[in-house]
Amino acid sequence: MGQLTGKTAIITGASRGIGKGIAEVFASEGAHVAFTYSSSEEAAKSLELELSKFGVKVKGYKSDAADFDQAQQLVADVLNDFGTLDILINNAGITKDNLLMRMSEADFDGVIEVNLKSVFNMTKAVQTSFLKQRKGAIVNMSSVVGVKGNAGQTNYAASKAGIIGFSKSVALELGSRNIRCNVIAPGFIETEMTAKLDENTVKEWRSGIPLKRGGTPKDIADACVFLSSDLSSYITGQVLHVNGGMLT
Repeated sequence: MGQLTGKTAIITGASRGIGKGIAEVFASEGAHVAFTYSSSEEAAKSLELELSKFGVKVKGYKSDAADFDQAQQLVADVLNDFGTLDILINNAGITKDNLLMRMSEADFDGVIEVNLKSVFNMTKAVQTSFLKQRKGAIVNMSSVVGVKGNAGQTNYAASKAGIIGFSKSVALELGSRNIRCNVIAPGFIETEMTAKLDENTVKEWRSGIPLKRGGTPKDIADACVFLSSDLSSYITGQVLHVNGGMLT
């Protein structure tokens, strides 16, 4: 029996990177997985195939969490296809890095829209069904950058800091109905995206981390399992830092 056996989870942005890692670990822990992707249908199909070997129900949905109506439709479709919904993992995110003096309004708005507005859209969409059943777990993906800032990422840092304030407020609003809302703030996680970085830059980052390594998607996924399961039934409104000691 896995920690999430019989539970149904929506994971946004799960066709690669951290989201894919979360989907894999959730399926291995017995959760039925509904995941979203933005463009790569091929990657989504192969993930469906890969995860169904755990004997759980898995379905990918092409859906843009930054679009309010699409988020509403997604949750309606998942409830229709799966029958229940217990967990929401808001993971969809993008970066458009630049120094503030060079950052365009479109680059600021785009990152806020995808990273922060999507969390509002999806939380609002699941709220009714969570309130009805008087239970639910929401985990929102912030970042170490949302806590300590980062030069060249004013848009990203603002979106990730916003997620923390939003989540703490949701925890206060919905706690009396046994709906929990927590945040994970990953540090330097090594994914397909970081693999494109210069090797010396990556070495420098690793050496600045007390645990002397970058994190893996599984490190984040395991923290998600904890915050989504009954193991954390008395934890809400918290930020869990998964960063190898980068921020203490």
